[in-house]
Amino acid sequence: MAVHSKHPASAPPEPPVREKTGHLMLRGWCIFVIFMSLSGTAWVNAFGEPTTAVITIAGGVLSAVLWIVLRPPVQWRRLPWFVVAYVAWATVSLAWSAWPATTALTLLLLWITTLQALFIGSVLTWRELVRAAASALKWVMALSFLFELWVWVFVRAPLMPGFVVEKAEDPIQYWSRNNLFEWDKRIQGIMGNANLLAPVALLAIIVFSIRLASGAPRRTFLWIWIGLSAFLFVRAGSATAYLTAAAVVVVLVTVLLMRTATKPGERSKYYVGYVVVGVGGLLALWLLRDTIFTALGRNSDLTGREGIWEQVLARAAERRWTGWGFATPWVTGDDAFDIRIIDHGQLVMQAHNMWVDVAMQLGIIGVVLLALLYLAFVWRAWFFAIDRPRWDLRADRPYSPLTLLPTLVGAILLVQGLAESSPLLLWGWLFLVMLGAKIKQSPHVGVGPAEQTVAIERGEAVARDHPAGREPGGGGTTASGAVTGGSTAPNRPAGHGA
Repeated sequence: MAVHSKHPASAPPEPPVREKTGHLMLRGWCIFVIFMSLSGTAWVNAFGEPTTAVITIAGGVLSAVLWIVLRPPVQWRRLPWFVVAYVAWATVSLAWSAWPATTALTLLLLWITTLQALFIGSVLTWRELVRAAASALKWVMALSFLFELWVWVFVRAPLMPGFVVEKAEDPIQYWSRNNLFEWDKRIQGIMGNANLLAPVALLAIIVFSIRLASGAPRRTFLWIWIGLSAFLFVRAGSATAYLTAAAVVVVLVTVLLMRTATKPGERSKYYVGYVVVGVGGLLALWLLRDTIFTALGRNSDLTGREGIWEQVLARAAERRWTGWGFATPWVTGDDAFDIRIIDHGQLVMQAHNMWVDVAMQLGIIGVVLLALLYLAFVWRAWFFAIDRPRWDLRADRPYSPLTLLPTLVGAILLVQGLAESSPLLLWGWLFLVMLGAKIKQSPHVGVGPAEQTVAIERGEAVARDHPAGREPGGGGTTASGAVTGGSTAPNRPAGHGA
């Protein structure tokens, strides 16, 4: 007769802790919300503006109700206050807005996106958040490829929004240009815009690579997803995205070098090298812009963007401090919105530079608030990535690949924001707020009230001394990001300057 004791060598193995159905549904909802923000204009192209508006508003209401019902732990003193200040200033601009209807409509989108970002950051652990982002990105990448393939196989002609087949006055109007196997031409994915597809594909490569480095299961499929994302990234052919990818590589290499430092002051040489490479790269880009952009198939004025900036800045100078009223994105259908800039025969719906756009909408005060927001985010994300996890005297805990995500996302948004206004809305704003708030609430992966509550509710043990984050199948941690085996960690996060 077999006899079992409590000794680990003879104790029968326990089955893995199963997640509750409610939490699985919650995570599924978060995946859908992230997917909506990443796919962006795909919803308008497929279903029209009224239907998209209803889905967006209903989604915001549902998340608000779930937040009230679930009541996840929130440290109110550690809210992203610069986000609050920027949203508050945008809201106050309704009082002097030259286009109140546009301001009210776009403010609703800003509020909902901010709410969704804070909601996801509060109900998911770091590991769940990265898994949810990966799942949403898989849907975007897969649907973008299948959509272009469907147009190539069945439609056999460029496709307009609403699944209408007709000839457009300018190719910029097409949802799909039917270019999937025209290797010298660009594809647009479900967004209907190559400049929107490319940064999302770059983000997908980053997230899938982080999942690989974290020891996620089904690694072969992750490599396939990386390959598909790289294909879409290259075929989108966005010059800005290529420069963004270069900046991401520089940031990643610098972070990995910083992590090798073992002595005080050893990081100084890396900082000097980082500054030299960064300043040298910007100087080379400016001096050689004609050659660089010609090689990338673009004009030295970034395909007409300089002309757009001049007109928007001229308008911003008329209300230098407060701006003309929040309008992200521009609602050109509003008669009161009298900025009419034509590019490629179409009305422009953004300034193609987030700083220029904010200067026109919210004035110098808005630009300062946005700059402080990004400064705080980049500062926390940087030290979140390069510092070892530490909340007591122990200083030799291993790094987690998950901590790379915020600083690499910051690099994407900052570089993309020089030629696009997209970081101010949809997935750009959602990831900025979501990751920034998450760092403040849970500055260590698997440690702190916001991280541990989910694990404790599932009956999982949370350890003080955890190994490098490995997914189930990679050893070390549970699916939620908690660490099995050991004593319970203290419910107080340490803060990287937060």
